[in-house]
Amino acid sequence: MLRRKLFLKSLLAPAMFAGAGVSACTVQRMQPVAARQGAVLDEHLAHMTPEQLRGPMASPEAAVDMAQQGHAGLPASASTAAARIAATPRHAEWVKIAWEPGSTDSLMAWVVYPKSSGKAGVVVVVHEIFGLSTWVKGVADQVAADGFIAIAPDFLSRVRPGGPSTVELDGTTARGLIAGVDIPQRNRAIVASANYAMMQPSALQKYAVIGYCWGGTTVFGHAVHGGVKGYAGGVSFYGSFAYANAGTPATATTAAVPGLPMVDSLKKISQPLMLLNGSGDARIGATMPFLDSAMKSLKKDYSQMNYPGAIHGFLRAQDDAIAPTAPSERNPNPVQRPDTALKSEQAANMAATKDGWPKTIAFLKQQLK
Repeated sequence: MLRRKLFLKSLLAPAMFAGAGVSACTVQRMQPVAARQGAVLDEHLAHMTPEQLRGPMASPEAAVDMAQQGHAGLPASASTAAARIAATPRHAEWVKIAWEPGSTDSLMAWVVYPKSSGKAGVVVVVHEIFGLSTWVKGVADQVAADGFIAIAPDFLSRVRPGGPSTVELDGTTARGLIAGVDIPQRNRAIVASANYAMMQPSALQKYAVIGYCWGGTTVFGHAVHGGVKGYAGGVSFYGSFAYANAGTPATATTAAVPGLPMVDSLKKISQPLMLLNGSGDARIGATMPFLDSAMKSLKKDYSQMNYPGAIHGFLRAQDDAIAPTAPSERNPNPVQRPDTALKSEQAANMAATKDGWPKTIAFLKQQLK
């Protein structure tokens, strides 16, 4: 009985420390950082359900049940991420780095190292609109499990109340703050994170960027930026293109013309890119034919998948239980979807995950070898 109590205590300790803002395997390395700029509002809220808007949060209880770690070889889902992190055999730590050399602000980042004796390429993991959540840490852990040094910066470090911190923000707070982080600032965070990781003795001097939702848009933004020496491409999960024209309004005699990705921005892309979307996100899906055609005409190394039936956020959702639609002031008696529809959505999300993640790892291995 005593042995079982000690075992459970050892499992709960990492989750309790994480809730306090410190991991059980945490080192904070202090370095300087950059100047603040204006920001634009991200538009990823419009196509997300109330359940998704609440965002993933850590569950200390999940650390106890080691059977609930999700699917082997794939990133953990939102509901299994805490257990996956608690059970990981890989070394992970918080680091505090400079946004730019000589600056005074700080950028917090979560780094996970692979269990490997050789040198590894660097993958910058860009979080969703929910901020640097437990789920994103779980993705970083899987990236490391697949052989890379994963670094997940907290892009809200400069705008969060009280300054940089290891404390996880709730989804509502993160969404309110993320409007204060524009594309140039995101690129500075990626460059700072990539440089930190590439300067580690166990790293190759090459990096790629992967991101989700807001982070997927950020992947495109960094591709247009061009990165720094060592940048080798990126994978955008359900991210809209970072630069698009506003379209043309209708007149008495002409129809409205939708806004589309700016070709001048596409021309600046020099490294391979991949976009993975779920067809349930029609907003992004609507631009994919144009994006594919334009990138091919420009002879860019680009590929994309629009998975049938999968939703925006399919990698986070996977086959997690889908909560009923909650009543609201506008919709006090929401109509619930039938079980068959929920199961179909879960199956589509899993199919997209099982195809998309291996494609992502194959891309990273090709670009970071």
